[in-house]
Amino acid sequence: MPDSLYLATNENASGKRMVALGVMELAMRRFSRVVFFRPVVHANPADDQSIRLMRTRYRLAAIPDQMHGVTRQEARRMLAEDRYDELIQRIQQRFKRLQASADFAVVEGTSFQGLATEIEFELNADIAVNLGCAIMSIYSAANHSVEESVQSIRIGNDSLIDHGGQLLATIVNQVPADQRAKLSSAYDEARLTESGPIYVLPEEPLLRQPTVREIQAGLGARVLGGDEHTFDREVARLKVAAMLLPDFLQRLKAGSLVITPGDRSDIILGCALASLDASTPSPAGLVLTGGMLPPPVVLRMVNPTSGLPILTTDADTFTTATQASSIRAEIGEHSPRKIESAIGLFERNIDIDDLARRLEAPSVQRVTPMLFEHSLIERARQNRVRIVLPEGSDPRILQAVDVLRRRDVADIVLLGDPDQIRSAASQVGVSLDENVSDGAEPSEGKPAVEIINPARSPLLASFAEEYYRLRKHKGVTRDVAHDRMQEVSYFGTMMVRRGLAGGMVSGALHTTAATIRPAFEFIKTRPGIGCVSSVFLMCLRNGVLVYGDCAVVPNPTADELVEIASCSADTAAQFGIEPRIAMLSYSTGESGRGADVDRVRSATAMLKQARPELLVEGPLQYDAAVDPAVAAQKLPGSKVAGHATVFIFPDLNTGNNTYKAVQRSAGALAIGPVLQGLRRPVNDLSRGCTVADIVNTVAITAVQAQASHAIELDPVPELDEE
Repeated sequence: MPDSLYLATNENASGKRMVALGVMELAMRRFSRVVFFRPVVHANPADDQSIRLMRTRYRLAAIPDQMHGVTRQEARRMLAEDRYDELIQRIQQRFKRLQASADFAVVEGTSFQGLATEIEFELNADIAVNLGCAIMSIYSAANHSVEESVQSIRIGNDSLIDHGGQLLATIVNQVPADQRAKLSSAYDEARLTESGPIYVLPEEPLLRQPTVREIQAGLGARVLGGDEHTFDREVARLKVAAMLLPDFLQRLKAGSLVITPGDRSDIILGCALASLDASTPSPAGLVLTGGMLPPPVVLRMVNPTSGLPILTTDADTFTTATQASSIRAEIGEHSPRKIESAIGLFERNIDIDDLARRLEAPSVQRVTPMLFEHSLIERARQNRVRIVLPEGSDPRILQAVDVLRRRDVADIVLLGDPDQIRSAASQVGVSLDENVSDGAEPSEGKPAVEIINPARSPLLASFAEEYYRLRKHKGVTRDVAHDRMQEVSYFGTMMVRRGLAGGMVSGALHTTAATIRPAFEFIKTRPGIGCVSSVFLMCLRNGVLVYGDCAVVPNPTADELVEIASCSADTAAQFGIEPRIAMLSYSTGESGRGADVDRVRSATAMLKQARPELLVEGPLQYDAAVDPAVAAQKLPGSKVAGHATVFIFPDLNTGNNTYKAVQRSAGALAIGPVLQGLRRPVNDLSRGCTVADIVNTVAITAVQAQASHAIELDPVPELDEE
């Protein structure tokens, strides 16, 4: 089977790095140890964009110097001295040293910048063959006719095969929407698919848009102002501002990089206001030319309020605009939206299972953190559900929504005031393409984000009436019910109860109690479950562990420990983790006595009787649960000790402190708390959550929603006769 894949192209700017990202995503799911290699880099391998991106995103252990063959200067010199074979041998030697530590290698070929174009494609073919790699050829359809595209593929692939290359598949990238069907038909008619499948990827304009950070680097401009994250905004167009402010604002379009002399305070203030006004297109940033700076009072008004990126350069406006127009967009470590868009584009348009079969990639038996995170996204995408996020104006929520949309993970509903949400989205450079909705029906097709204002929703009256009927026995009046349903947590939870959303994720701004109280009141627990509990999914370097309960039940009884363990085992299995349950205590086996350890011992016996199919051991100390050597001494012969995957803590104090200690000390990614036991999923975020935390929690909630749709809820009681 091929243990490496070489990405070869016949021209510059063919989207090779985007394809490399998609292949790396696939490889990381299928193989335990993956490496990335570039045969030729521009100069310093530590500065190579592809190497930096792959090392950062996939936490690759190799250092940059190990991940390249030669520099462009070295390659040119060796070619000029007729040392072609020596060049390939040097690249081969460095690659084989790196490959020795891996199960699979992804090799991104040369970029047609600085070497002799007429020999570069053949050089790629010879390198791939001598490295022993299967080849994926990449072609761009941009600015090419159908006939030109067919001819390019025929000549290129024939050349690769003639050099002895094993052609695995072909990718045609940057295909205009109106040519996709014609191209696919033309490839079939020309019998190009006989040498392997041809995958057609549509044009994605975002990937061709440089970020403000790239513009700054390309111009050598100085930074005058702006929030750090706003420099990752994409520049959709350049706009030279030479007219008066009212006329300029009428012509301003979203994502514009505005270029204007530094003494145009009116344009500067107008752009700052536009970035705050949701009804006005928001610029991506400002470049002030001529070496002129606005008065300090103007900068003081602009910087703290708008967060707008402001650059300054000594060049004149015409020169600056000309230079900016030639700056090439890259998919780099500081372009998160491009990364997610590139991966989403790859995964939506390529038959991943077929490509994996061609690689004959084995399944990874252990669930690695990378595999776990990717499997979440993949499973959520397979049967997309509607997830409601009550904290619609939080910048982290909005950035996460941007990622979720680009990865096509879930249909998203944001709750809150639409103007506030749009303004917050504008400030963080997120385009929502939203529908302001009443929430009654999910959107069709690939979703725009839906925004619902609970206070003005047509659903408010019926939600309030239903809440009153469900809670009037607790003293809730109609007026109280009406007020409660205007709270976003209550409104969102009622959407979940009604089936208008598959699940809810909250907690970035609200407390845990505010998030889950409504679920306790009218979602309630699954049949046979007496308490709601939680788990954290702890993504460690060598695997994913399940910790429960670390967030909800303070001092569980033996019966509650049984329920927590049983639900945690089901949660683990739901996410592809084989449940081997360790019931934790300060004593292992029969060595200790005391009320606390006896409670764990009793719960272990009860769980074994209730769920005999589960692998359970307890009481266990943590070291005996995770370390095979300790387990062999303290509990020899156990199928769980030393290999536990599900850890049940005796109380909240122990569990909460342990998960935080492991998270901080071991650098683990802690996903959760994931609530379990509810009939519909409602999950809580930490108020210190990151964008990645939100994305993962939404994906988890979507997977839970897929599994919970068949569970019946209590019927709404009939109205009393008035």
